[in-house]
Amino acid sequence: MALSPLATVADMEARGVTISPAETAVANTFLATASATVREAAKASISRATSTITLPGTANQYLPLPSQPVAAVSGVKLDGEAVSDWQLSYGALWRSCGWRRCEPSEVEVTYTHGLPEVPADIVDLVCRLAARALVAFREDPAAGGLADRTPMQERIGDWSATYGYREYFSETELPEYKRAQLAARFGSGAMAVRFR
Repeated sequence: MALSPLATVADMEARGVTISPAETAVANTFLATASATVREAAKASISRATSTITLPGTANQYLPLPSQPVAAVSGVKLDGEAVSDWQLSYGALWRSCGWRRCEPSEVEVTYTHGLPEVPADIVDLVCRLAARALVAFREDPAAGGLADRTPMQERIGDWSATYGYREYFSETELPEYKRAQLAARFGSGAMAVRFR
């Protein structure tokens, strides 16, 4: 399922980035790429979506659902048969007899997850990533900025500077600390489960 980008060209322009009509298509591409990067790091759609997923059944009573927060669950099937003896509890499906029979099982869940409105800090993050890619594109439209190198040392007369950050592969790459923050904020968190 293709999700809409977490930010728009209008969001970028509201943050002071001027985008010409000729750059609109490439800016939308960068926004889609930045949104995918943020969603992958968060392990969640972030924006509201409805999905049908298949999870392996376990003997545990709790079956955590990916892509938090969970707004509603509209259908649950265990090995192809609809089941209704479950409850939604803290982003997981609870069932007193667990989610597996004697053999491995599959649980199909149709549910609505994500936030009704994308948080402002996430919109800002996506816009910054897309703007960084747009700046690189403007420097070399033929290469699209993909082969740019980060300067590690610069010297002008008696002034010099050395940059200590690591080189990144693409302008939309997120540092590890930001990936961890997003996963902690939106991903399905750890929860205590009781084994039968």
